[in-house]
Amino acid sequence: MLVTIFRFLSVFPLPVLHALGAALGWLVYLLSPSHRRRMRENMRQAGVERHLGAAIAESGKSILELPFIWCAQPERVSRHASTENWELVQKNLDAGRGIVFLTPHLGCFEIVAQEIALRTELMVMYRPPKKAALKPLIEGARARKNLLLAPANMSGVRMLAKTLKKGMPIGLLPDQVPQEGEGVFADFFGRSAYTMTLPAKLAQMGNAAVIVTYAERLPFGRGYVIRFVPFEGTLDGSAAEQARAINAAMEQLIARAPSQYYWSYNRYKVPAGAAAAGAASDGAAADQPEAK
Repeated sequence: MLVTIFRFLSVFPLPVLHALGAALGWLVYLLSPSHRRRMRENMRQAGVERHLGAAIAESGKSILELPFIWCAQPERVSRHASTENWELVQKNLDAGRGIVFLTPHLGCFEIVAQEIALRTELMVMYRPPKKAALKPLIEGARARKNLLLAPANMSGVRMLAKTLKKGMPIGLLPDQVPQEGEGVFADFFGRSAYTMTLPAKLAQMGNAAVIVTYAERLPFGRGYVIRFVPFEGTLDGSAAEQARAINAAMEQLIARAPSQYYWSYNRYKVPAGAAAAGAASDGAAADQPEAK
């Protein structure tokens, strides 16, 4: 049923879906106290609360654009996307060097992998959805030509490492909260956040280039601009220092389009069993009910 609904919605023009999505964003914001509280707290923490109204509308657009991104023909989707600074990517591809694409929950992050896969083979880490009904929809949408999926386990990590060593690119969501034992605590917008260590490890193992990227959603459903930005930090030092460098790069990227970040995401939750000392580095994070 869900697949049928998504396929039905995918035939609508993108401007219509974005207009409906903006209304949906406000409806969810008004009806869900937990969603509203987390969104406002996260934006206040980052100092971007002045963008709240726009962020509410953008959050709804991010939901209703999914039928279009996932179920419409790739050629139709691609007509709504343009790229900026692709030469940065092509230079590394031509040199036979692996690339780690880091894409935060910013803008339409789902379209980034699809557009890259139109130009080169790409492997992305994939964690199956908790709801079984979503699995065929999401897996069918993501497993397209040149877009390969690696499971979020040790087998998948080995697949990603081999891909990099062959000089091919991989993609990760670096602001996704990892499971216990797979991350360290690092500052994110002035607050300690449990942050994955995998991106830095893979980049170092494969001697790979790191490129941060996002798809900015244009007004009135005019499409997306996928921007590729060089990673200007360093991955030297401890795991915590590496994680902080990646978080800093994500902060800089989010500052480009603050209303389009996924502010309702529980970025500061502490996974069960995570080091108590690290969690205690930010008392506010440890005290929140949703962080337990």
